[in-house]
Amino acid sequence: MQTQQLDVHEQPSDVALADTAISRLRQLSMKLAMAQLDIEVFDAMQPLEDDWRALERDNLQSLHQSYDWCAAWVSAFQRPLAILKATHAGQTVFILPVEIVKSRGLRMAKFIAADHSNINTGLFAESFAEAGRTIAPHEFAGQLRHALKGRADLLLLQNIPLEWRGRESPLAGLPMVQNQNHAYQLPFLPAFEDTLKQLNAKNRRKKFRVQSKRFEAAGGFEYVIPETSAEQHGLLDIFFRLKSARFASLGLPDVFADRETQTFLHGLIDKQDDTRQYFGLQMHMLRLKGEHEGKIAAISGISRKGDHIICQFGAIDEELVPDTSPGEFLYWQTISGLHGKGVALFDFGLGDQTYKRSWAPVETAHYDVVLPVSPFGVVAGAAHRIVTHGKAHIKARPKLYKFAQGIRARIG
Repeated sequence: MQTQQLDVHEQPSDVALADTAISRLRQLSMKLAMAQLDIEVFDAMQPLEDDWRALERDNLQSLHQSYDWCAAWVSAFQRPLAILKATHAGQTVFILPVEIVKSRGLRMAKFIAADHSNINTGLFAESFAEAGRTIAPHEFAGQLRHALKGRADLLLLQNIPLEWRGRESPLAGLPMVQNQNHAYQLPFLPAFEDTLKQLNAKNRRKKFRVQSKRFEAAGGFEYVIPETSAEQHGLLDIFFRLKSARFASLGLPDVFADRETQTFLHGLIDKQDDTRQYFGLQMHMLRLKGEHEGKIAAISGISRKGDHIICQFGAIDEELVPDTSPGEFLYWQTISGLHGKGVALFDFGLGDQTYKRSWAPVETAHYDVVLPVSPFGVVAGAAHRIVTHGKAHIKARPKLYKFAQGIRARIG
């Protein structure tokens, strides 16, 4: 009689069995929690303020879902809201700040201020976010559909990283399509010189020296962050004029031209709280000396939440010192000046541009949740996927992208 010997390497260890058991218990726990999840829909922000501000304290929640950012947008645009708040065992576990955007009869539930957001995460309690990978996607999607039924045809949550700074998004299991745009980040190390070593530091410093000499030859410059609210607002208006001229020269529509967008951005300037390292929008500039005394060569607007800085926009006066690359020179001043001030990440935001790649060693793919709520939403969701895939195909091919931009410019 033969006996069969088992290879101990083929047998699961006690540790592996324990890990499997813990994983299954977590999945079961989350399924039970999802079954007990209560999702309410709110048409105003104010009743949620306390819970909202409590959730946004988490450093990994996006600035763009912060209460003050969304409040500035809602005040300017006055669109109907359908904010989703979920509770479990009496505790708020997430808030999805969405508004209803209507287009050709379609009602889309989108993140508030989605058109001017560089990264979106939603607002999740840390315990819920950490358990994200165990959430049952089908049940989660069904609950969101049920909550939005009659209010929206399509839930379209755009520009979501599947993983952000080591945390997986609880939204990752929902129906998604990869967005055509990626975002670009520069991690901060303890000293500016250490941060530069992530890039081509030698070439970067050489370029900076050349730029500095050209500025000095033109009479010099000063890097300024206006201290008063009035100066900040005035600089934002100058940005609008510079950007309008730039868009006109390219034959492109001005995305900052409408009154609501300008009101929104002006509103962000006054949203700041030093105790939690937060400001909605802060304007920076390079101001010239010498023959161009007082004229502004470059402007940028940045936002901060915790240790995360986001560059929202920038503009240059193309008629002044063009050989100095003033926009990129301004980034050097800003980035070097932020070292030692508790910043861990400088985010250049969405869009593939040469200057971003030269500064940012980290590239983050973004995704869109595309969740139909009604039959009309099924058709619209399929169209969004097709259009997004098409844009991604074009952007991945430089010659085709340049051709597409030329057509866009000609048709305005």
